[in-house]
Amino acid sequence: MRSPDHGLDSELAREQAYLDDAREQLARMRRLAESLDASKASDAISGEVLGWVLARRIASLQDDPRTTLFFGRIDVDPADGPAEQFHIGRRHVTDEAGDPVVVDWRAPISTAFYRASPLEPMDVVLRRRFGADRGRLTALEDEHLGGPAPSDEANAGGGSILAAEIERPRTGPMRDIVSTIQPEQDEIVRSDVAVSVCVQGAPGTGKTAVGLHRAAWLLYSFRERLDRSGVLVVGPNRAFLDHIGAVLPSLGEVRVAHATIETLLDHGRVRADEPAEVATLKGDERLATVLRRAVWSSLVRPSEALVVPRGVRKWRVPAYEVAEIVDELAARGVRYSAARDLLPQRLAHHVLLEMERAGDAPDDRVQDAVARSAAVRAYVSTVWPALDPAGVLHRLWSDAAALREAAGDDLTDAEQSMLLWDKPARTKGSARWSRADMALLDEVEDLLRREPSLGHVVLDEAQDLSPMQLRAVGRRCSTGSVTVLGDIAQGTTPWATASWGDAMRHLGKDEHDLVVLDRGFRVPAVVIEYAARLLPLMAPGLGAPVSVRDNPGRLDIRPAGDDGVLAEAVRAVRTASSTAGSVGVIAPDALVDALSTALTATDVSHGRLDRDHGDDEDHQVEVVPASVAKGLEFDRTVVVEPAAIAAAEPDERTGLRRLYVVLTRAVSELTIVHAEPLPEALSPS
Repeated sequence: MRSPDHGLDSELAREQAYLDDAREQLARMRRLAESLDASKASDAISGEVLGWVLARRIASLQDDPRTTLFFGRIDVDPADGPAEQFHIGRRHVTDEAGDPVVVDWRAPISTAFYRASPLEPMDVVLRRRFGADRGRLTALEDEHLGGPAPSDEANAGGGSILAAEIERPRTGPMRDIVSTIQPEQDEIVRSDVAVSVCVQGAPGTGKTAVGLHRAAWLLYSFRERLDRSGVLVVGPNRAFLDHIGAVLPSLGEVRVAHATIETLLDHGRVRADEPAEVATLKGDERLATVLRRAVWSSLVRPSEALVVPRGVRKWRVPAYEVAEIVDELAARGVRYSAARDLLPQRLAHHVLLEMERAGDAPDDRVQDAVARSAAVRAYVSTVWPALDPAGVLHRLWSDAAALREAAGDDLTDAEQSMLLWDKPARTKGSARWSRADMALLDEVEDLLRREPSLGHVVLDEAQDLSPMQLRAVGRRCSTGSVTVLGDIAQGTTPWATASWGDAMRHLGKDEHDLVVLDRGFRVPAVVIEYAARLLPLMAPGLGAPVSVRDNPGRLDIRPAGDDGVLAEAVRAVRTASSTAGSVGVIAPDALVDALSTALTATDVSHGRLDRDHGDDEDHQVEVVPASVAKGLEFDRTVVVEPAAIAAAEPDERTGLRRLYVVLTRAVSELTIVHAEPLPEALSPS
């Protein structure tokens, strides 16, 4: 950063004056939008639409005095035109003549702010970053790209404001990273809407933020298309969605839907748990073939002619003709129920042909009447039964013969026995469905009726989904694209994917770009190096991430004293919360209640981020079950009983991966509190 001198003071004052003017221009734009009258539209419907558009426009022009309208500037000196300055911010601001005062970070010209370098300056001669506090500029930092750099080291490096922003203490939800996006991240963010991208990102590489910013960029660049088709973000749990929920609204995008895999596949109440091996089998891609066979084997070969009484006559369609119609519809590749809906009209058409041969002259109204007749509806029900997902799956899990027929050669006898209920539910309405069943019910629903496709889906922590869950997400973007985010090393389910190629195939996106992010900006070196000791045991061959932070961070391992691990954890939390910034206290799920009670008893204010809920307040200290920690980050974390966190999982690999996730949630400091011996790889050398 420039040394404090009169030149810097005057330059900072000039930029502050520019910011003040930009705020006034934004206020003018808002007043203009508020002055427009939707009631003057040509009709009521147009007025309602215009009112909605104006309300959204007015909301997008709201200034937040706690932040600045811009965080950077580029001076561009192209060879074929005059030099220009562009201030880069979170939204576009213009003056009264329509000229840009602040350029949206998603605009094409802003690409150079993120990607320009001394080797490829992109016509940028100077890149400036701003430090800010409570909406006012406090510092500036210049990086010269278009010629010899000044002699001072700060100007040559140009990174202290960037580092300060990355390390700035935070409390509450995740913030946007528009001011700190790195070149390799920006390339992902600005990938074309037609491109599906898979990001293998180590802890602290910002993959979640990159995915959210890509959604914001796509909505900016392809707004008309995506406004129609929609954008969806899928995360691992509700606590994660609460954590990231403020990012897109802060970027002006409020029309993005959010879901967990459970809410996305909500086909009834989950009322049963099952062994991991059964859930893994239900998530196997072979079940898609089994379910397809179960649905289409429901067709009944017609053995009797269709007879339709009409007036004093009875009209017949022979069984062999009905069979030909059924075979033709089944071969069309449409969904089961859609093909079934076509059958009455096809049968009625054949009845009309018989009428015409007899000398009658029926019209379309007669055909519709025949198609709706009781005789045709009853006949259709016998040869093409109506199905629903719960009924199909209930029959499979209850009837060994039905499962055997549907399984064919795809499942062994032992696997079929695993899937059958020990005590079958008497009806589909009383069935006790498991979480794994939800993806199977979704598969059957799609076999019956096609799932509408969205324009884009962002899928985070994708490595944890089963093939059947991935198929469910994939059909929701079958004609759109997807941004897949995850880390093979953080797979914490027994069915976690071992290959991004396989995962993308299950999503239906064989054609995709695979990008590896291994430079950690969020997790400090001492923390990532400690956690990486687990990699050879849980993900052999996967490269360790590299922290590029100048601040190495802090690691403190604290054995419990005579008063026990909870008392030591409380002391560690008090120390961690004595300075500004968020504190995550991550413990084995079984210990969370006792830990929360201990903190309350010692007057340590805190919140809890359980799987499906938290409260609506922002707490400096949050108690987090280990099973919910994925995707979250805190300035400082206190991890309680690492060995117990690993032991709670069904196998050693999954347990170590869960622990790896937990250990890498810290942005600055990691404190480990334990009474049980640490896993061997983590023991102090």
